[in-house]
Amino acid sequence: MANRNLLNKEADRPLHIRTLKFLLGGVGFAGVFAFGPPSAVAATATATMAVSATVLATCAISAAPLAFGVYTGVQNDAATSLLVTCTNTTSYSIGLGAGTSGGTATARQMAGTPAGTLLYALFSDSGRTVNWGDTGGTGLVSGVGTGLPQTIPVYGRVAAGQLVAPGAYADTITATVTY
Repeated sequence: MANRNLLNKEADRPLHIRTLKFLLGGVGFAGVFAFGPPSAVAATATATMAVSATVLATCAISAAPLAFGVYTGVQNDAATSLLVTCTNTTSYSIGLGAGTSGGTATARQMAGTPAGTLLYALFSDSGRTVNWGDTGGTGLVSGVGTGLPQTIPVYGRVAAGQLVAPGAYADTITATVTY
């Protein structure tokens, strides 16, 4: 009943007062949305983070086979390559071992089946004048890494005039990169 009396009182008021109340009420209501809903005051905090890394000098090496093919008693030359990848600006040297057939770095030999040895040499130059030495010795090939694979040629020679028994001859050389 109280609500009904309020409605009747409102209806009894002059139109200009009712319009004014409506407009003022609307401005208050619209005013809230004209400026957006009330927002919380944003706050921030910052921090710094140190970032670091250490790049170690590294190298990797791989070797392709060296195949002399058929030896008929005349000089037989062949070539192959090593692939070396070292971090940029890393100095390296490469040595080729004496092999697994009882030779040395200056007198390498392939062991034969059924028996015997076939002498050969490994060189770092295409003229086959600079013997490729073992690690810690002379005749190593040196370079500086670029971060990309580098192809290093290996030149081989089986000297002429070796009188060996027919059969298959083989050796295994270890290529070592020191950096």
